[in-house]
Parts: sequence; structure tokens; C-alpha cells
Amino acid sequence: MSVFTFPEITAQNKTATFKVIGFYTAKHDQAHISFVHEANKYFTEMAEKKHFQYDSTNDWNNLNQEFLSKYQVVIFLDTRPEMPEQRAAFQQYMENGGAWLGFHFSAFALNNSTYPQNWDWYHENFLGSGEYKSNTWRPTSAILRVENAKHPTSKHLPKTFKSAPNEWYRWANDLRKNPSIEVLLSVHPNSFPLGTGPKAHEIWHSGDYPVAWTNKKYKMIYLNMGHNDIDYEHGTNADLSNTFQNSLQNQFILNALLWLGKP
Repeated sequence: MSVFTFPEITAQNKTATFKVIGFYTAKHDQAHISFVHEANKYFTEMAEKKHFQYDSTNDWNNLNQEFLSKYQVVIFLDTRPEMPEQRAAFQQYMENGGAWLGFHFSAFALNNSTYPQNWDWYHENFLGSGEYKSNTWRPTSAILRVENAKHPTSKHLPKTFKSAPNEWYRWANDLRKNPSIEVLLSVHPNSFPLGTGPKAHEIWHSGDYPVAWTNKKYKMIYLNMGHNDIDYEHGTNADLSNTFQNSLQNQFILNALLWLGKP
């Protein structure tokens, strides 16, 4: 078992209002690896300030009933579980009142790829998005529209705000047609054109693109953010952008986590 616990947070276990476990892989795409390192640092800092406990692990075998029983919120920072027993444990956790926050690639599924759409409960029922269809490129900022000013995730946010640079996803399913889905953030038309290419289909000129939502049947929030811009072209793999250097986006993420952590 590989669990990374931060000492300053562990010391506060007795006073932590809730406990969070972040699962990650962080092996293949440098943009996702960069995000995972950033996220672990950010949630550690927020845990100390907001009085919750944050642990993280890259051992997906920890996705079992006994281990999950110690935590009130699960975060998928990049990938999803692949083993049947891990998936069954996560579904049971969610169906029995657990909470989940997922970022970017955790919703990715594309048939005939390394991550095929072979988990209907997760992609069709739980997330509601279905299979991945396309994305913008390069990672660029978008103007995001707050869809429900009264939702707890909207606290201290304006009606619109500029995001950190990100690779934005489009999905097979129309989330607006799913009565169980409440869209929390979407791409505002002022964002277009979104993306720089070089391929034409990597630049969006119009359309409706939800980027954060909740499924009202579960205690969950998915956010499309989680892909930093990386210097692939010059071979340095250096960060060209950071997800958690955007205060308004951070406010939304923190609002989401605190809402999920409430009993």
C-alpha cells in the first residue's frame, strides 16, 4: 500500500472536519503529471487552512471498501480505476453516500484507445458525459459562465471569470438533456475562438460546452480543468501554465471540495 500523508495535516486528524483521499497515476502525459503535483501541493495547503485532512496515493488497489471507509471525499486527479474490483468498490462507495471530485482526464473514455468506454455505470450513469469526442488545442484560457449563482460552488464568484489555461473536452452526450445533471460552469460565448490549433478542428468557434457539473443522484462534481500547457515543442517539458495560479478558479474548486466534505 502506497499512501502519501502530509505530516502537518496528519497532526490535525483529531480536529479535521472531513478526510479526503486523492488517487492519481501521473505516469504518461507531462501535462497531467504537472497538474497532479500542483494539485497535491494545493490541497495540502488548503487542508491546513480549512481544517480537513488530505492524503494521496498512486496505488489504485487502495480503492477498496475498507480503505475508502476512512474518507468522506475521493478525488480522481488524472486517471480512473481500471480493475473490476476497484470499479465495484468505487460504485458501492458512491451509492452509499460517499463524495467524489474528478478532474479533466478522469472522465476520458475513447474506444480503440488505452482508455476505452468500457464502464457504463461511470461514463453514462454517474458522469453522464459518455465518450470523449474532441478537444481544443493548445491549452488556452476560457471565459467561464457561472450557471447557478445560488449553488454552494458559486460562493464569492462573479457571473463570469477567466479560467487558467486548459485543454477543453467535448463529449458524446448532451448533458443539458439529462435531468439528473446540473451544469455549474460552461464556456461563455466570449471565449470564442477557443484554442489556437494548428489543426482547424482544435479551435472552437461556437457551441455549448459544460466544463463543470454535478449529478444530483450522487454527491459528486466533475471539473474539466486539469491540463497544464507544456513546452513539448522544444523538448524541455517545462510548465508554460499552472492550473492553481488562478484565484477565481481556485475559489470554485475549494467551494466544490468544502461542499462535498459537508456531512
